[in-house]
Amino acid sequence: MLLSDLKVGDKAEVTGLLVESGVRRRILDMGLVKGVRFKVLRVAPLGDPIEIVFKGVYLTLRKNEAAGVQVEKTGEVGDGRPMGNQRSRWRFGS
Repeated sequence: MLLSDLKVGDKAEVTGLLVESGVRRRILDMGLVKGVRFKVLRVAPLGDPIEIVFKGVYLTLRKNEAAGVQVEKTGEVGDGRPMGNQRSRWRFGS
């Protein structure tokens, strides 16, 4: 599945990049690497651009850039699952 196919509220994990080297480097530099989980926040009415959030970063991609990002869908809006592998770092009483 491609990032450009996701809808608002969908959660996914990056599995690969299928874009030319210049765009690939830019996407990797922004932190969108294999294994990163994100959520689709907004999609413009005509589908371009797409805004996602991951690790506290809000990133807007053009549709042609998003079409080069392979993803695996991990959830939908309202499913009650957290976006990433979020575990509590603080344990009280130990």
